[in-house]
Amino acid sequence: MSADGANRKRGRRALRAADRRAEGAGDAVVITDEEITELQDSVGPDEWGGNAAPRRAKAFWPSAKRLFATFGPEKAGMTLVVLLVVVAVVFNVWAPAILGDAMNVIFGGLVSAQMPAGMTSEQVIDGLRATGQAQAADMLSGMDFVPGQGIDFAELARLILIVLGMYVVAQLFMWLQGRVLNDIVMRVVYRLRQDIEAKVNRLPLSYFDTRQRGDLLSRTTNDVDNVQQAMQQAFATLVYSALTIIGIVIMMFWLSWQLALIALIALPLSGVAVGIIGSKSQKLFTAQWKNTGRLNGHIEESFTGHELVTAFGRQADMGARFDERNEELYEASFRAQFYSGMIMPIMQWVNYLGYVGIAVVGGLRVATGQMTLGAVTAFIQYSREFNQPLGQVAGMSNMLISGVASAERIFELLDAEEQEPDLADQERAGTLDPSGRQPTDLAQPVLGRIEFDHVAFSYTPEKPLITDLSLTAEPGQTIAIVGPTGAGKTTLVNLIMRFYEIDAGAIRLDGVDIRSLERGVLRGQVGMVLQDAVLFGGTIRENIRYGRLDATDEEVVAAARATFVDRFVHTLPDGYDTVIEDEGANISAGERQLITIARAFLADPALLILDEATSSVDTRTEVLVQEAMAALRTDRTSFVIAHRLSTIRAADVILVMEHGDIVEQGSHDRLLAAGGAYHRLYMSQFTSGVDLDAEAGPLSPGTGAIPVSGEGADPVGAGPVPVVTGPVPVVTGPVPVATGPVPRVTDPEPDESGIRDR
Repeated sequence: MSADGANRKRGRRALRAADRRAEGAGDAVVITDEEITELQDSVGPDEWGGNAAPRRAKAFWPSAKRLFATFGPEKAGMTLVVLLVVVAVVFNVWAPAILGDAMNVIFGGLVSAQMPAGMTSEQVIDGLRATGQAQAADMLSGMDFVPGQGIDFAELARLILIVLGMYVVAQLFMWLQGRVLNDIVMRVVYRLRQDIEAKVNRLPLSYFDTRQRGDLLSRTTNDVDNVQQAMQQAFATLVYSALTIIGIVIMMFWLSWQLALIALIALPLSGVAVGIIGSKSQKLFTAQWKNTGRLNGHIEESFTGHELVTAFGRQADMGARFDERNEELYEASFRAQFYSGMIMPIMQWVNYLGYVGIAVVGGLRVATGQMTLGAVTAFIQYSREFNQPLGQVAGMSNMLISGVASAERIFELLDAEEQEPDLADQERAGTLDPSGRQPTDLAQPVLGRIEFDHVAFSYTPEKPLITDLSLTAEPGQTIAIVGPTGAGKTTLVNLIMRFYEIDAGAIRLDGVDIRSLERGVLRGQVGMVLQDAVLFGGTIRENIRYGRLDATDEEVVAAARATFVDRFVHTLPDGYDTVIEDEGANISAGERQLITIARAFLADPALLILDEATSSVDTRTEVLVQEAMAALRTDRTSFVIAHRLSTIRAADVILVMEHGDIVEQGSHDRLLAAGGAYHRLYMSQFTSGVDLDAEAGPLSPGTGAIPVSGEGADPVGAGPVPVVTGPVPVVTGPVPVATGPVPRVTDPEPDESGIRDR
């Protein structure tokens, strides 16, 4: 036994121990810490928390590269975005230099107004030196002024208008690039959602067996939205900031390489801060989204199973589990935000150091005439704008890290192993082996003859479920399948639908191996009614038409009448246009099931699969459904899975399954007369003193057994007591009277592979 299997068994023992204590303790149910630990160890991250453990090491750069690769079809648009950003950056970067010239005009005008007119600037400077004012002379030597002229307001107005125009043009170009980028990101996200939808439809049923729906919903909604937000906000900001930094560095070196070196000291300091804190933030953001998926999975389970939770009085348990997951999400989110929030204060502190250095050195250079006041003013402005994009890069890196973490989760879904392509798809793709099985079409009309030829199947390679199963269902026959839960009944019909691929042997429909058929063609010949009625958002008419989308309104109504849907529909205010709310919450369980039966009736399939189709309806409705089912099964090969044996007495052939074996097969009368496995199952539903737990053990040797190996089963749950017809063996001798409490039916032992019982 694998370690995972042993862990699951420990978890099941913990659950049974808690249930046994619950029987004697009423509502005071206490699960010990040791049992909680066993439960946590007994299931994988998917089952317990709603998110799979990483199958490979999380890597930021490979995922980021793959994320940006999704923009490949948008090269032209992205090129336009970059060009618009470049133009905006050029105008924004050049504007401070012109503002510096305006400052020189103002300062030079104020100085010149204090000088006597008629002199040249050189004469003024020489006069200052002659009078011992060398420092003032040095400062004025770096200025361009005309003594006695004052401020040139015309030149000042021209420069200010130029600066204003440059900023307006820059903002216009930034608005245009934002509009273009938004359209691009929306198209990329649209395709990403399409890829996810197509991927989900290509995934095998086994993928959904081992994962929580809440986590899948989180990946397809929350994570996609987070990627969209990151790309819309972070990408443009990062491109703009990077180009702005390059432009500003060029301008700062053009003004003063000494001050530029002082300003660039911030780069390595900022890089170290972003590198250390950013790597830590990535892991924490990944944990945050992982815990978001776990919490979503729990909430989805809580909403879906609300009635069951209330019935068993487990609100406190569900609340405690919610608090645990909510606390985990809080801790992960707090740590992620705490570490990412440290980046901006550190960046600001580095910026202030740069300002101090630039102010001191710049003032000295102005005093010595090596720079003008306008040049220093422009440099300070560049320094501010230089630090601003650095801060934006640091801030947007958090959003980008979070977006890449979400992209990783999406890529994990997109990289999941898909079901094997149909042979027809392989042929169209040019990958079909010409020496192997070839695609085939069904001859029309489809008769519905099903043949299992030495079929072997297992959910996991180390644990075979069916090893050598053979049977034939002739056209028009009704084949009933009975046996304990976990015996393989649902697995058998799932193999007909190709929800799973067999390991060996063949299943044939009208003599054609179903693996040679396209799945859509095969499933188009099969109608299925499940135990749990599934309805979709829309009207009753639309839900019935789901069985055949091209059906007319008259055909929909005819199907509804044949299955007695028409009777209750007329009592509804909107009739067939009544909108189904919340998966059918506004109609009864029996009415929901009748609608699904009408849906199958409308599909007019060659094969019919009924998986406990009447288990959720009341006795009166069951009579109507049985009558409708009799009409529906006419001239159709039907497979009926039933726990209530009274519903399948008229079946042509009854298969009794246990652990993947067909231990008996025959008609109801014949099997009862044989006194074997079917007899024991049948009598267990009418004898109050039978220990149903004992029925989970090996059944009595049956007649007509087909040797198939397997293990793990459950007792058959008792249904309502029907009227017994047909020959029933006469019980001789004293009738045992049951004493003591009726044995409780325990939960089935699930498959060690972690796949739910079938």
